[in-house]
Amino acid sequence: MSGTNIALLGAIAGFTIYLGLPIGRLRKPTPRLKAGLNAVAIGILVFLVWDVLTHAWEPIDGALGKHEWGTVASGGLTLMAGLAVGLLGLVYYDSWMARRRRTAERPQGPGAVAATELASKSRSQAASLTLMIATGIGLHNFAEGLAIGNSAAKGELSLAILLIIGFGLHNATEGFGIVAPLAADGERPSWLTLLGLGLIGGGPTFLGTVVGQRLVDDTVSIAFLGLAAGSILYVVIELLAVARKTGFKTLTTWCVFAGLVLGFATDAVVTAAGA
Repeated sequence: MSGTNIALLGAIAGFTIYLGLPIGRLRKPTPRLKAGLNAVAIGILVFLVWDVLTHAWEPIDGALGKHEWGTVASGGLTLMAGLAVGLLGLVYYDSWMARRRRTAERPQGPGAVAATELASKSRSQAASLTLMIATGIGLHNFAEGLAIGNSAAKGELSLAILLIIGFGLHNATEGFGIVAPLAADGERPSWLTLLGLGLIGGGPTFLGTVVGQRLVDDTVSIAFLGLAAGSILYVVIELLAVARKTGFKTLTTWCVFAGLVLGFATDAVVTAAGA
């Protein structure tokens, strides 16, 4: 199979993310539906953190077994740096954005803050969270693309095809995870916004496939996986705070469980391939 065909299949695997994005256009979801959407997204993203870190740790674990201490040190430091930038970087970025919002929305006189301004602030926070999720998933999907491209470059075409099928199925659920904060907040994104979110979240699978066919390097893959894990973990923390405020503890727990099951189910092909 030619490199062009592999790249095309990698693009298809990435853009299945669009299958879940239209959920973000739900009209006036009920409080229970909002809580459920938020919780299912938590379950999917918790699975993604596990999945990403498992793949990032594999080359380091292999080096440990062979007592290749230089590889262990470089891989471990790369993973920690990626996690730090992905997790702590978003903490500081969010704090900076919050300060900017407070400055922009500072009342011009006594009692100047209206209910519409408060609603606008809530929508802005949901949109920011959605963008963070899309970015984190995009980093994750770039690493998935690297895995596809690396497999093809090594002549392991059957594995590459299995990865494409598995990642394609899995990415279909990630689209839902991206738009869940908007759906839970009752904000309907435009179709153009969904197009952009899909490009951010799914496009990197194609880019990773192209790069991976030309660059077989564990350190690069570990770096992107670490960034993805850190950013997704930050989003999970944010969504858990939202879930606590809903008051639907039983519903939330069941839906988190459902999200985890959905993540594992769609990843079954990749797991069977040993990736």
